[in-house]
Amino acid sequence: MTDSLTSMLGTLRNDLDAILAVPVLDSGDELLTTVRLTSDLQGRSADIVAAAVQRARAGGRTWQQIGDALGISRQAAFQRFGKPIDPRTGEAMNTTPLPEATALAETVIDDLARSRWNEVAARFDATMAEKLNADGLAAAWAQIIGTAGAYEHRGDVDTIRAADLTITNTPLVFEAGDFVARITFRDDQRIAGLFILPPELAK
Repeated sequence: MTDSLTSMLGTLRNDLDAILAVPVLDSGDELLTTVRLTSDLQGRSADIVAAAVQRARAGGRTWQQIGDALGISRQAAFQRFGKPIDPRTGEAMNTTPLPEATALAETVIDDLARSRWNEVAARFDATMAEKLNADGLAAAWAQIIGTAGAYEHRGDVDTIRAADLTITNTPLVFEAGDFVARITFRDDQRIAGLFILPPELAK
């Protein structure tokens, strides 16, 4: 672990040196070269943070201590870097969110905003379909509009993996209030859960 982290840090240093050298060495479009190099650097930095977290865990540090160091909660730190074991199989769980989750959540929210209740309901899995139909979905959205005014826009989608599901949280801005759309997807892209929550309940 230490050798791997040291190697990654060495590569990062070389990347930084390359970025600092661009204005000297590049006689062409140095601004775009810098954009490309810093984009590569961002990806490598994320790998280094993950390696540092695993090193801290191997050294006996708690998720609370790691979360404090990262400025996030211990649960958020675990969800981002943890390697949970599935109690059903004893194997490491898949912690990678459904790749299409962000686009799926955005589509569902846009459909809600455009009153496409049937399109959203058609995405429900069997359990959701038993509990909520298009009319119920329309009534729930109308209740939110009655409470917070017209829908204005959505924010960036946050995704996490929880066992067999991908959970998305998306800030929603209405004219007189804010909510969070929490939409849960199965790996077959069906909706397993859909809630519009006040921000304080979405934490």
